[in-house]
Amino acid sequence: MTVHPSLQTYADAWTHAVESIAELVQPLVEGEWNRATPCPGWSVRDIVSHVIGMECEMLGDPRPIHTLPRDLYHVQSEFARYMEMQVDVRRHHTAPEMTSELEYTMIRRARQLRNENRAPDAKVRAPLGAEQTLEVAMRMRAFDTWVHEQDLRAALGQPGNLDSPGAYITRDCLLEALPKVVAKDAGAPAQSAVVFDVHGPVEFLRTVRVDADGRGTIDGAPSLGPLVTLSLDWETYVRLACGRVRVAAVADRIKVDGDQEVAAAILREFTVTP
Repeated sequence: MTVHPSLQTYADAWTHAVESIAELVQPLVEGEWNRATPCPGWSVRDIVSHVIGMECEMLGDPRPIHTLPRDLYHVQSEFARYMEMQVDVRRHHTAPEMTSELEYTMIRRARQLRNENRAPDAKVRAPLGAEQTLEVAMRMRAFDTWVHEQDLRAALGQPGNLDSPGAYITRDCLLEALPKVVAKDAGAPAQSAVVFDVHGPVEFLRTVRVDADGRGTIDGAPSLGPLVTLSLDWETYVRLACGRVRVAAVADRIKVDGDQEVAAAILREFTVTP
């Protein structure tokens, strides 16, 4: 148990997801580590390398000294370069090296979590030399690890855990971004409402309301006269919001009622992960 109960939910969700990842990759033969995943530019090995690298950073380990190749097409920003460093440095590691480092890192992180006595608002390291609170860091690790578990499941043809603890943290993280997507990015008109009706293993209905000043808010109350209603399943919602699939590829899984132009603009801006 962590000292602060507010952190336990994130610790439990992270533990469930990372143990699921370890279980998925443990039996893989060498060639299976090179399978492409829905995460742009990353293989199974790359996903696991990223998870290991981010947990090492949570442990306070120094970042690797490494020069990235110049031909990595998916590395388009400083944030991507930062994330790629932990991945590229492990690209030639063997399957046994990957599974043993993952296991060792999990053991170290579990020990760190058991002994955690910092307050949720304690400042810890964040990407690109920034700082974040411990609570935000743990929440993001639970979110990130669950999403990458789903990447691995898709690549390996082993679906599951769409309603595990990490799924609900992911839901909350993605919902926080919806007001900006609707009001600012997609430019939904003032005094309008957009309803998201999501079904499947994780079900919810949320309304984004745009006020007279063009600012968006979100709540769980239905709207009597929404400008747009978007109905889709939970897995499709996650894949779209995390940039794992293009709208055109899943158009048959999305039902749109109302203003088609605004709906199209929302779906164009739906990806919220870096």
